[in-house]
Amino acid sequence: MTIEDKLKLVKREREARSRSQKIEKTWEQINENDELSVKEKLQKLITLSGGKKERKAAVVPSETLRREPVLFLENPYVLDAHYGKIPISLGLDVRGDVLAFLSREPAFADLDLSSALFIDLETTGLSGGTGTVAFLVGMGFYRDQKFNVVQFFLGDLAEEERMIEELSLFFRQMNFRSVVTYNGKGFDLPILETRFALKRKPFPLSDLPHLDFLFSARSLWKHKYDNCRLFNLAREVVEADRSEDIPSAEIPARYFEYIRSGDFSLIEPILYHNQEDILSLLGVVVIGALLLSEDGSGIDECRSDGMDLFGVGNLFEKAGHIERSLRYFERALEGNLTGEISLLIKRKLSLHFKKNEDWDKAVALWEELASMEQPFSFRELAMYYEHREKKYEEARKMAEHGLALSLPISPFYRRDFARRLERLNERIRKQKGGAHA
Repeated sequence: MTIEDKLKLVKREREARSRSQKIEKTWEQINENDELSVKEKLQKLITLSGGKKERKAAVVPSETLRREPVLFLENPYVLDAHYGKIPISLGLDVRGDVLAFLSREPAFADLDLSSALFIDLETTGLSGGTGTVAFLVGMGFYRDQKFNVVQFFLGDLAEEERMIEELSLFFRQMNFRSVVTYNGKGFDLPILETRFALKRKPFPLSDLPHLDFLFSARSLWKHKYDNCRLFNLAREVVEADRSEDIPSAEIPARYFEYIRSGDFSLIEPILYHNQEDILSLLGVVVIGALLLSEDGSGIDECRSDGMDLFGVGNLFEKAGHIERSLRYFERALEGNLTGEISLLIKRKLSLHFKKNEDWDKAVALWEELASMEQPFSFRELAMYYEHREKKYEEARKMAEHGLALSLPISPFYRRDFARRLERLNERIRKQKGGAHA
């Protein structure tokens, strides 16, 4: 995608988001009036949001007027099919201990993805709250030697209770044992749980182990790619041939326009977008699990590089598995990393060696960083020579060089080196005085 295309996309998303926010706010205000019917509320929404326009009859085919209140759609994928570079079947090889690590939920240890529900919503608003309705519930799951993508679409807002009842029955019949989402903890599941509560229905998914892969994805790839949107990771990580079908910010406005006009062509791109999100979620979870393979074979299978190894190290570090994270950081350096990531890894490794009093390795890294004129390394070398080796002259050289580097860039290092030099000069004066005496 060229810079010009990206700018056009950003502009389109901004305009869509602005219109969506206006419609969402207006709908929340109208929805508080319990004296109006759903039809009256919609008519008022169209009037206030400027959506009422004269249309030719030919724009809305007559058959779309006979829409289903709740539409059920299903798309099965055979296991030997591929999504991007990932075979659909590979999701069944993801172990429970990997899922438990990614989710931080021990209950996943006895599970795998064969009983998991992948879920993604499309809603009437992007901010959540009781006025936000989930008009499309997309789900993916393994059954009968297939990965099935099913969608419940609400064609009539007045029939939401009917869709909630059908979803409730579906969840009970399928007996899912876990949930997988992308930002589902902050958005999808709270919205769905609210809709169930408003219809006085228990929410069957609330007590299931939940892997929200957004958090792991950020640790793995935020340093490597411009953003960690699911759409972007599907193209970059899974290598899926996924076009930018429709900006998420445009979806609520499209749905309300469909409710007004009955033109189902407005909804078809949303259905495609939602289905792709389910498959993309499966793809990135599989890639993440492969990167965590204990023998490291998944790294090669994913055609990964030093940046991916650094991301895996981040995951283990955040989970408190320091030794394992350092092994990945060392392997990442072997991948010829350069720039800020390389400096960050060397800093992490040097502090680990310092903590374990492996001074030869720590000093070697500090000297390498010093050659790149990093104030951090001069501070560490100054402390090492002062407190460990008692070589005050050498420590003063390090502090002086560090102070010169930090003067224009860092008040913290500037103050630290100034105090350190003052102390070292006093020690050297006393040391010389004692020798003279």
